[in-house]
Amino acid sequence: MTDELCPCQQDNSSLTYTQCCKPLHSGHAIAQSPEQLMRSRYSAFVKGEFAYLVATHHPAFRNGMTAANLAQGSYPKWLGLVIESTKLKDEKGQVTFKAWYRDDAGIDAIFEQSQFCLLDGRWYYTQGDQFEVKLPKRNDKCICHSGKKFKQCCMIHV
Repeated sequence: MTDELCPCQQDNSSLTYTQCCKPLHSGHAIAQSPEQLMRSRYSAFVKGEFAYLVATHHPAFRNGMTAANLAQGSYPKWLGLVIESTKLKDEKGQVTFKAWYRDDAGIDAIFEQSQFCLLDGRWYYTQGDQFEVKLPKRNDKCICHSGKKFKQCCMIHV
């Protein structure tokens, strides 16, 4: 069986899940930056790696979150991740992203500016501010990284 492309689509590369986020999810590697952690957390949602999501969420910000709680949720079909910007200063980081998905209501995204901190040599997600998102325009590149225009790909299913 061929390994599929990694859901995080690091730099729109051809890295497979085994080459990219799986070593982080399995504990064989740790994220080296807030962006890498953000990408691996997105992939964890796609792959259902809920223990990883808890382990990389700063303990002071978990508010009772457990892998079992996360596994009970109903999740949309994830379409693609777009990193808008990253900032790094000392032991703090910030990643602004759009995580596109499709659910019964149509296409939408989590548009968030996430905060990260470095603790004992590991990056952790702390919290984020969410923003309203607009769908891409017809001739924009598709959110799923297919290489097609939005109107020729995911917009067909809106």
